Amino acid sequence: MGIVQVSSSAGVARVVLDRPPLNVIDLEGARELAGALESLRSRPDLSAVVLAARGRAFSAGVDVRDHLPDRGAAMLREFHRACRLLLDIEAPVVAAVQGAALGGGCELTLICDLVWASDRASFGQPEIKLGVFPPVAVVALPLIVSPRLASEMLLTGRVLTAAEAESAGLVNRVVDSESFDSALDELLDSLRALSPASLRLTKRAMRLGRPLPAAGEIEAAERFYVQELMETPDAIEGLKAFLEKRTPAWQRT
Repeated sequence: MGIVQVSSSAGVARVVLDRPPLNVIDLEGARELAGALESLRSRPDLSAVVLAARGRAFSAGVDVRDHLPDRGAAMLREFHRACRLLLDIEAPVVAAVQGAALGGGCELTLICDLVWASDRASFGQPEIKLGVFPPVAVVALPLIVSPRLASEMLLTGRVLTAAEAESAGLVNRVVDSESFDSALDELLDSLRALSPASLRLTKRAMRLGRPLPAAGEIEAAERFYVQELMETPDAIEGLKAFLEKRTPAWQRT
């Protein structure tokens, strides 16, 4: 059984990560997510696409095992293909975040058009603690929040509460967890009431002036990750230490 469930009803498509409790995305899951998004990219009947999840977390990110050299390059290619497809979807894309969005999970929210979060959501890029960095976030995060906050999140791994993320501009709205589903439905009803064609064209026109991570920038960050970062002993040590549940021993020379 796959980890991505797709459904459509009344002009709204839902893409749901279904690998509870943490919705960790492995190589096969990244391929599945990309395939699901590909099927929705140019559908003219859609007023919105919702990216959501079942479980305690929205997503704790990409499987650390799949970051190691034997699968790391393939993992990044497939996950970044999913990210580029999210950017390419013509209908508005809404991230519905009801738990932790960390690492790759946070990266997915960064490239959605709208982010609705429950009060128990959190957002962060803790990759630096494993000796690596998030290629999509290093490009996208400084376009959304202040350069100082982007640096703090990327260089220290700071995790933001839902309220902090809303204040920083990462989140459109924070809703009490008990009211989350109804608040999301209100947003979707407002989008359903609008012209799908006008929504698509407005989104396309906004890209003329709003900075977004370009495919070439993501690919450049990916190459830097694979060709330089993964050649350093600390990157391998950090990933292995996480898997072995121990403190990493960084090189100091």
